[in-house]
Amino acid sequence: TDSTGPLLLQPLPRANLKMKNDEGEVVDLYIPRKCAWTNKLITAKDHASVQVNIGHLNEEGVYSNTLTTFALAGKVRAQGEGDSALDIMWRKKLAEGVAQ
Repeated sequence: TDSTGPLLLQPLPRANLKMKNDEGEVVDLYIPRKCAWTNKLITAKDHASVQVNIGHLNEEGVYSNTLTTFALAGKVRAQGEGDSALDIMWRKKLAEGVAQ
């Protein structure tokens, strides 16, 4: 071995770790989410964060195959603000007419 150590313990070059789809386009390995309430990034280590999907109903009360997604950071939930934040954001979406 040389002075850099065994070959197996050396870090891999970052260029070799790119993920490609079927068309050969480079795609990210991890796409971070943003908290819908604080607008801050949710880190990969935030295991208390949640993503809530709210299904839309038609006039008859039947699911219409559409939904609205909200992501909440663990900090928001730990402060006890998750329920009120979700309620306020959903009412705002209803007022905007995005959700029926």
